[in-house]
Amino acid sequence: QGLCLQAQIGYDAHMISLSKLLTGQANWGDRLRYHRRDPAATPRPVVVFNTTNRCNLTCAHCYPASDDTPCDGELSSDEARALIDDLAAFGAPVILFSGGEPLVRPDILDLITHAGQAGIRPVLSTNATLLTPAIAEQLTAAGLAYAGISIDGTEATHDEFRGRTGAYADTLTGLRNAQAAGIRVGLRMTVSRRNVDELPAVIDLIEREGITRACFYHLVQAGRGREMGPDALPLERTRAFLDELIVHAERLAMLPTPVEMLTVDNHADGPYAYLDLLKRDPARAAECLSLLQQNGGNRSGIAFGCVSATGDVHPDQFSRTQLLGNVRERPFSEIWADESSPLLGQLRDREPLITGRCTRCRWMSVCNGNLRARAIAAGDPWGDDPACYLTDAEIAPEQP
Repeated sequence: QGLCLQAQIGYDAHMISLSKLLTGQANWGDRLRYHRRDPAATPRPVVVFNTTNRCNLTCAHCYPASDDTPCDGELSSDEARALIDDLAAFGAPVILFSGGEPLVRPDILDLITHAGQAGIRPVLSTNATLLTPAIAEQLTAAGLAYAGISIDGTEATHDEFRGRTGAYADTLTGLRNAQAAGIRVGLRMTVSRRNVDELPAVIDLIEREGITRACFYHLVQAGRGREMGPDALPLERTRAFLDELIVHAERLAMLPTPVEMLTVDNHADGPYAYLDLLKRDPARAAECLSLLQQNGGNRSGIAFGCVSATGDVHPDQFSRTQLLGNVRERPFSEIWADESSPLLGQLRDREPLITGRCTRCRWMSVCNGNLRARAIAAGDPWGDDPACYLTDAEIAPEQP
């Protein structure tokens, strides 16, 4: 999570654009996030490619638990190019080069160039500490569309999360280098008890640095993130955080250079924003609800997939215990289109399997059971996502 360690898609199906829902602000990712879907069509997913498990940082919330230890068995350059070609032929709209830290992989520039030439939009998730002016210029030349860069709060907090003094300064320098080279950057923040009170400082940074996109991730207990379970926000504090974020999103959307504000990995945020709008602007709320219905909620295994550094295919970046296949044995396209896969079948028609509060929730069509990886971490793959903060009254069916 955060920087390179959360597979942070430039335009992924786990994201909810508060700016779009609250104000109607138009953004590039709208065409992927909001559209009328053909239920008979095989989904063409946004794909996270964890290019390497190596990283020069040791972040507390890292879902693949990366460090600077070499990893055997990672896809070779030829195998990675074959994966990219298959994704492009399959119609995947975006490939996110992630890690570990993708910039430690020697052929990363070649792979980004290859993706663009193959017709798939390349985006990058990086901790930016290695993003020198020269590397930034090379990424621009390679055709990089977007770079997601996380900052977890103020300098002391960020460095503590990242496991290295000076990481914040290096990341901020890398971010500025990327902007100077013409790369569009987005700021990422994974929210927990440790940094939730630093939201105002992060908003100030966004405005001061001219950042036009900001993604706020709900903590997922995967990899080293499992050790952060006690740091997950209490549900009431999550609601308060969303209240703050809604105010900032509406204001920043109205700036001369608008900022798009998104939340990630908790589809309860959509109904929460709708219910807030319903009290203030019923007409806007109706449009918000329509957008949520078009989005369809969590799309793990549907419109979002992940390929590990060693070629394993997963429904999303957090669900490492859920294996769909390996691209060394079958192309991703065959794995994804395999209608005989029990796991894909379950994920694509999950409502009958999900238990708990979801069974009586009126938001299933706009949430789709939220993030299964958190339910798995809690011990029941089809149980409630413990991060759902909607009250019983908010999920109850509307009275006629």
